Amino acid sequence: MSNRSIVVLAIIGLVLIVLSNTLYIIKETERAVLLEFGRLVESDIKPGLHIKKPLINEVRKFDARILTVDAAPEEFLNAEKKGMSVDSFVKWRIIDVGKYYTATNGEEVRAARLIAQRANEGLRNQFGKRTLHEVVSGERDQLMHELVDTLNKLTQGELGVEIIDVRVKRIDLPDRVSGAVFDRMRTGREREAREHRSKGIEQAEVIRADADRKRTVIEAEAYRDSEKIRGEGDAKATAIYSSAYNRDPEFYSFVRSLTAYKAAFKDKGDMMIVDPESDFFKYLKSSTAK
Repeated sequence: MSNRSIVVLAIIGLVLIVLSNTLYIIKETERAVLLEFGRLVESDIKPGLHIKKPLINEVRKFDARILTVDAAPEEFLNAEKKGMSVDSFVKWRIIDVGKYYTATNGEEVRAARLIAQRANEGLRNQFGKRTLHEVVSGERDQLMHELVDTLNKLTQGELGVEIIDVRVKRIDLPDRVSGAVFDRMRTGREREAREHRSKGIEQAEVIRADADRKRTVIEAEAYRDSEKIRGEGDAKATAIYSSAYNRDPEFYSFVRSLTAYKAAFKDKGDMMIVDPESDFFKYLKSSTAK
């Protein structure tokens, strides 16, 4: 390779190095500032291809998307002076790149720490004005809206960032009081269970007594009706027997004797000692009684 070729290649390499240090690209998902010897000269560079002075200018790029600060759980006091552990997170994004760089030196970790501090202060103030019930259910949305508005007034002016949303992931009682609270809850539930159980036993006794009374009444009425029917049947049977006897007393006496014979000689092992001349055998001697 000739000396001329080497010189050409060196020139081309030098041009490429200069171009690589002169041209830079800002993506749609980025925000950037331009520095000159560490001094801010352009605070909000738009997305696209740009030119800078090599070795003089420096470009700092930042994420322009919505970011999340997952704050560590903090303990707050509510309006009832009861402590609670609150776990929350914050959604934010950069809106003023120059102010953001000046306040945080472009360090996302530092920005997240400052946002978390201000969010915790806002939560402490909001929780201090409300009861536990209001915080958990009644006024939770209102609390978040007020907090977002308050934080935006601070962060937009101080940090150049916008707070999109603040949400509470979890609310717990502190470990030192949760045991006592759970014990009180358990005692209350056991007391309610005993009350329900005693009421159930009382109602069961009332139902059982009413059922026993109804059973006694039903049995008495059934016995009364059965005796009435039995009496009527006996009366009819007596009337039938009397009518039959009046029509043919001899035949009635004969049937009665057959019934007595059948009952007396039902079992083969039965033994009777009776005078053969007694009236019991009168129909065995003759078809007509004498």
